[in-house]
Amino acid sequence: MAAFHPLVASRVHLSPLLPTPAATAATSFHRRRFSAIVAAATAPTVTEFDFKAYMGERAVAVNRALDAAIPAGDPPAALHDAMRYALLAGGKRVRPALCLAACGVAGGCEAWAMPPAAAVEMVHTMSLVHDDLPCMDDDDLRRGKPTCHVVYGEPIAVLAGDALLSLAFKHMADVNSYPADVDTDKHAARVVRAIGELARCIGSEGLVAGQVVDLEMTGSTETVPLDRLEYIHLHKTAALLEASVVIGAIVGGGSDDQIERLRKYARSIGLLFQVVDDILDVTKSSEELGKTAGKDLASDKTTYPKLLGLEKSREFAEKLLSDAKEQLADFDKEKATPLLYLANYIAYRQN
Repeated sequence: MAAFHPLVASRVHLSPLLPTPAATAATSFHRRRFSAIVAAATAPTVTEFDFKAYMGERAVAVNRALDAAIPAGDPPAALHDAMRYALLAGGKRVRPALCLAACGVAGGCEAWAMPPAAAVEMVHTMSLVHDDLPCMDDDDLRRGKPTCHVVYGEPIAVLAGDALLSLAFKHMADVNSYPADVDTDKHAARVVRAIGELARCIGSEGLVAGQVVDLEMTGSTETVPLDRLEYIHLHKTAALLEASVVIGAIVGGGSDDQIERLRKYARSIGLLFQVVDDILDVTKSSEELGKTAGKDLASDKTTYPKLLGLEKSREFAEKLLSDAKEQLADFDKEKATPLLYLANYIAYRQN
């Protein structure tokens, strides 16, 4: 299997994206100081980015799109019920938010990226449904609720995951999924490119490859080297986050250079997501996580804390966050703000 190239960007400390006023001791009798104070007082106030509101608004919009995409009660009812149960069970909707934000930073309208954003959430949910099966990770709790196979049985859960995967590509390819204001001359080519990107990132070169190697390594007496662990998570976890960002940038009309910088950003936050997941698995309870805590330890999986220790894992997470921010440095600061906050959210989340 061909591995993604590991990120080798050196750690760079960037100044905050939103400026903060410098604290100074003013002397009112000093003419130059007085001028500076007047200038500062009359300068326009920078509005703080409300990340919570941003994520809440995107989650509502994405949930609306997902709800409309799957018929309720249509035959076969058991299949559609299982699909809706898994897809609408909650979740942070990080991947759709990344897709929408990447479209915006590339210069597009967020509405253009809503169908791909819904599609990546369908694919993500499929991966969770299959990952929770007894033949895989064998988990009975997901997003604070019983997993799909616990509620509907294993055969329906497998088929529900299959149907979600198929629906993702149908939804993304359907011309009626998109608003009327897309660039009609370029839209079709962008969608085809985006579909190819998503397919690559979740197949035998991406998510599925990572899952296979993860299964091979679980319970193995062989010491898993760091590069193999990174391979697993760059594919199993980071690949879908990469797809989310890249297809958003593609449908938003980003240049090849912009798309590749956003790809590097996505790989950093994708690996960061897994490092943080590994840390939370050994530091939080099942109630706090909404899924079974300590599962990796119980199944003897190799994780970053197991291989590096908790403190080194946290240092690695900080480096990945810095690498991700570096890739945003050349984008319009206002448009890049959501991606910056999303990177911070992934780094410092508590569940």
